[in-house]
Amino acid sequence: MAGKTLTKLTTGTKIRIKEGTALPEFPEITCGGWTGEVMDQIGKKTNPRYVIQWDDATVEQFDDNYISQCESKNLYHLMACFEPEDLETVE
Repeated sequence: MAGKTLTKLTTGTKIRIKEGTALPEFPEITCGGWTGEVMDQIGKKTNPRYVIQWDDATVEQFDDNYISQCESKNLYHLMACFEPEDLETVE
């Protein structure tokens, strides 16, 4: 099922952000191709959002500016929240 968008993801599912997707908190930062794992589902079952924890390969790409931006908004730079249509599963 690699590359297929799912509407129901479970904790531990490995994902990739679809190309052209921007970070919800920072619309000027494109995060397509970033990878991680589903940590939690929030929101209504009919309109879920998924908390993603970035994997080591993605975190290694972060620059100090991104981390500073997160800190200035009191956000944890190792996680982000996405709509299901922004995600695809990876093997």
